[in-house]
Amino acid sequence: MTASDWKKILKQLESKPEKKQKFLKHNEPKKRKIGIAANKCERCGRFGAHIKSYGLNLCRHCFRETAQEIGFKKYS
Repeated sequence: MTASDWKKILKQLESKPEKKQKFLKHNEPKKRKIGIAANKCERCGRFGAHIKSYGLNLCRHCFRETAQEIGFKKYS
């Protein structure tokens, strides 16, 4: 079952709460603990190139854009 199929079926079960609950119990995608899809950027939602040092949880693109505002200095 693809992600889009899962979302379509979930939308159809909005009017049937008991069946929706059972469907979620058996078909909900598992939470990732490791791998590229485990963390995503809090600002843009990207999965790759994730910086979680200092509790930032940003991708490298967003970090470059906001580094000066956060208080990091660029050394060249």
